[in-house]
Amino acid sequence: MNDERDRRWRLLLGAAPDGAEDVLSRQDTAMDAALAALYDNQGGDGQKRHAGLGTSAPRVARWLGDIRTYFPSRVVQVMQADAIDRLGLKQLLLEPEMLETVEADVHLVATLAGLGRVMPQKARASAREVVARVVKQVEEKLADKVQQAVRGALNRAARTNRPRLNDINWSRTIAANLGNYLPELNTVVPERLIGYGRKHNGFQREIVLVVDQSGSMATSVVYASIFAAVLASIKAVKTHLVVYDTSVVDLTDQLSDPVDVIFGTQLGGGTDTSRALAYCEHLVQRPRETVMVLISDLYDVNSEQMLRRMAQFQRQGVTMVTLLALDDDGTPGYNHDVAGSLAAMGIPSFACTPDAFPEMIALAINKGDLAGWASAEKVAGA
Repeated sequence: MNDERDRRWRLLLGAAPDGAEDVLSRQDTAMDAALAALYDNQGGDGQKRHAGLGTSAPRVARWLGDIRTYFPSRVVQVMQADAIDRLGLKQLLLEPEMLETVEADVHLVATLAGLGRVMPQKARASAREVVARVVKQVEEKLADKVQQAVRGALNRAARTNRPRLNDINWSRTIAANLGNYLPELNTVVPERLIGYGRKHNGFQREIVLVVDQSGSMATSVVYASIFAAVLASIKAVKTHLVVYDTSVVDLTDQLSDPVDVIFGTQLGGGTDTSRALAYCEHLVQRPRETVMVLISDLYDVNSEQMLRRMAQFQRQGVTMVTLLALDDDGTPGYNHDVAGSLAAMGIPSFACTPDAFPEMIALAINKGDLAGWASAEKVAGA
C-alpha cells in the first residue's frame, strides 16, 4: 500500500531527492519521462530549464506516441493541449507528420481552424483529414438525435385540433378519446379531434445560428458548425449560419460540408454582436416561425446596441435564445450583466452541452419554456 502511494507521489512530484530510493518501474520511468518533458520547469540546481520536447518535430512525434501508449485518451488530449499552450508547439502542427500522430478531439480541431489561414499547402490535406475524422465522430454520436428531436418538434407543431375531415388522424383521435367510450353503442365519441396537420411544401421553420468566433469561443464554434450542417440536412428547416468577430461572415452556402465551414471560421479578434444581428435582419422572413440562437459569451464592444437589436427581434416574434457556450468544457466565463439584462427581457441565456443541444433546439421550435428547462438541467447561466 505504501509502495503504491509512494509511486503515485513520485509521478506527481517529479524527480526523487538526491540519495532517495526511486520506486518507479521501467514503465513508470517512461511515464515519468513523458511527464517531465512537458511539465518540468526546474533543473536540479534550481535553474529554470526548457522542457524536454524542444521544437524538433521527430522528437515531439515520439513523445506523442509515448503518451498514447502510457495514458488514457482523455489524459492524452489534456497533455496535447498543455503542450501546445506551454511549449508553443502550434508551429509544429503545421507539419503533416505531426498531424498524423496527434490524438484528435474538438479542441485540436479548434486549434487547426485558428491556424487554417497560415497553414502551408502540404499540411492542409492532413489537417482536413484530422478535422473530418472528429466531425464524423461527433455526427455519429449526435446527428440522429438532432434530426429525431427536430422532426418530432415539427410534427407536434403541425398538429391541429380543428382538422378537416381528410386530415383527421383517427388512431390518435381514438386514443385521446377512449374515456368517452359508450359500450351500449360500441363506439367512441370524439370530443377532441387530432389532425395530421397541414402539409408543408416548403420550410416549416427557419433557424439562424449566430456564432461569436472570438478565441474564447473556439470549441463552441466547432460544435455550432457541425450542428448547423446537421440542421441543414433537414428539408423542413431552413438553416443559416452566421459567424462574426468585428466583421460578419455568412457560411450558409457551405453547410453541405462541415469541414469547409470549420475552416471558413477565423478564430480570434474582437466582438461586435450588434453588427452580426443587423446582418441577420434580412435573413428573417417569417419572424414567428424563426428561431435565432446567439452563441456568445456576451463580451461585446457595444452591449447596449446588441440588447436593442435582440429586443427588436423578440418584438417581431422571433424565438430568441442565447447559449453562453456550446461545449463540454464546464462552467464558461461570460458577461453576467448582459446575461441578466437578456433574462429581464425574457430571453434565456445559459450554457449548453452538445448532448443537450437536440432537446434544447426542439423546445425552441415548439416555443417551450427554455428558461425553465435550463434551470431544471442546472446549467450555467440559468
